[in-house]
Amino acid sequence: MLLAFSSSGSFMKAVASSGNIKSKTRSDKKRGFDTQGFLGSAGVARKIVEYRKFQRIYSQGDPATSVIYIHQGGVKLSVVNEVGKEAVVAILGPGDFFGEGCLAGQTSCMGTTTAIAPTTVLTIGKSEMLRVLHEEHAFSDRFISYILARNIRIEEDLVDQLFNSSEKRLARTLLLLARYGMVDRPQKMLPKVSQDMLAKMIGTTRTRVNFFMNKFRKLGFIHYNGGLHVNNSLLSVVLHE
Repeated sequence: MLLAFSSSGSFMKAVASSGNIKSKTRSDKKRGFDTQGFLGSAGVARKIVEYRKFQRIYSQGDPATSVIYIHQGGVKLSVVNEVGKEAVVAILGPGDFFGEGCLAGQTSCMGTTTAIAPTTVLTIGKSEMLRVLHEEHAFSDRFISYILARNIRIEEDLVDQLFNSSEKRLARTLLLLARYGMVDRPQKMLPKVSQDMLAKMIGTTRTRVNFFMNKFRKLGFIHYNGGLHVNNSLLSVVLHE
C-alpha cells in the first residue's frame, strides 16, 4: 500500500514531496516543464485510452509491455494471493504513472489495475518510453523523481504497517487521498472509496474501518455532504503518539 507513512514528520514531508510529481503543479511550472503537456505532444508515440468506472485496465499476470500515465480519473492497483484474498496496493490519480516495472525487465504485471472513476490514460510502449527517457533529459529527471518518491512511500508504508495502529493508518490514508500537504490545494472531498476498499488498503477489517469512520465523524474530523469531506483536524490523529 502506497498511501501511509510512519511518523508525523515524515508523513508531512512525504506528502509534500509526492505533491511535486502531480501534473501541472506550480512546481512544474516554475521549472518550466509540463509532464502532462509533454506526454500529450505529437513527439511522443502514445495511445490515449478511456475507461469506464470499474473497467479493468490490465490484470495480474498479463504481459508487462507499457508504461501508463493517468491524464484524468483514478485507478486502483490491487493484488490477489493464491487463495483469492485481495489487497489494495494503491489508489492513483492524475499525474501518476504505473506499469513502469517493464522498464526494469518485469515481464508480467504484478497486480491488477481498475478504473475507480471515468478515466483517461496515455499508454506508452516500453521501447518508446526508453527512447524518450534517453533523449528528453527534463522528462527523465521528472520521471526519476517520481520513482524515487514512490520508493520512499513504499518504505514508509512498511514501517507504518509494522508499528502504527489501524486508526492512525486510516487517518493517514484519508488525508493522503484528500491530498493534504500537496503543492496544489487539497481536494477535501474524496473520490468514492468504499469502506471495504479502505480496509484492504490499511490491512484491517471493514468493521474496524466503520468504527473509526463513525468516531472521526462524531469528532468532526470528517463529514458527509454529497461525498466524504476530510477536515485538516484529522491530522491530530496522525500527530498523536
